[in-house]
Amino acid sequence: MRVATDWTDYELLDTSSGERLERWGEYTLIRPDPQVMWGSELNKTADAKYIRTDSKSGEWLHNRKIPDNWNISYKGLTFKVKPTGFKHTGVFPEQAVNWDFCTEIISNAGREINVLNLFAYTGGATLACLKAGANVCHLDAVKGMVEWAKENATLSGLWNPDEVGQAGGGSPRWIIDDAVKFLNREIKRGKKYDAVILDPPSYGRGTGGEMWKLEDSLNSLMLKCTEVLSDNPLFLMLNSYTTGLSAQATAYLLHMTVGRKYSVTVEADEIGLPVKASGLNMPCGCTAIVRFI
Repeated sequence: MRVATDWTDYELLDTSSGERLERWGEYTLIRPDPQVMWGSELNKTADAKYIRTDSKSGEWLHNRKIPDNWNISYKGLTFKVKPTGFKHTGVFPEQAVNWDFCTEIISNAGREINVLNLFAYTGGATLACLKAGANVCHLDAVKGMVEWAKENATLSGLWNPDEVGQAGGGSPRWIIDDAVKFLNREIKRGKKYDAVILDPPSYGRGTGGEMWKLEDSLNSLMLKCTEVLSDNPLFLMLNSYTTGLSAQATAYLLHMTVGRKYSVTVEADEIGLPVKASGLNMPCGCTAIVRFI
């Protein structure tokens, strides 16, 4: 397991009976997590706790007043944290291991790198790539997520909406679209990228209401991504939080899609976070990374 151990503004303090206790900067939150099958009731308090009201949403109960949003930082990147009605905060801290990978491989590439970040959410990987000097096409189907990513880029000093060009690092391009439709257009245009990052949801809808189910769509999606890779690609990264889709299954898929056109090696593993109370590492999804030979 690759574990995100370099945070100072975030800690996973404890986990028990379907919940996790976390510190986000100076505030603590309790959120549900179905992977936490161990222990009895989490007998601790936090500044706010998320309670489900139905299968799709919930509400935050506060023990003390906290702001609607606040900022945390990771290695020079700044993120707006905002507890939402869907339990999320806008940051997946375990992804820091992948941000570190992107930063290192792009910084050492010795050439201009163009990155396509699909299902890009609030832009953690986008910021890491921009800071390393890459040009990034950031795409998400939800307008609010793209706006949130722009805020993070501005907070990090990587993009200034009031200036032509970028504030620092590489250059961003912000796209609100369905990933498959966008890929089809890029293929027709002959647009190429040196790196592709994907963090597809298990289920979802596109901008036109298109249904998305990962298991049914992932093979064709990866074939389309292969068509937009340049002649000298640097890497492809596939993240998954889908239960039942193992790291090795994603690695096999990448060998059978990307690996049929390029000579590749594929590294696949769980990613996770250290738990302060137990001293153990908690798995939080998996990532498969294609390196091109």
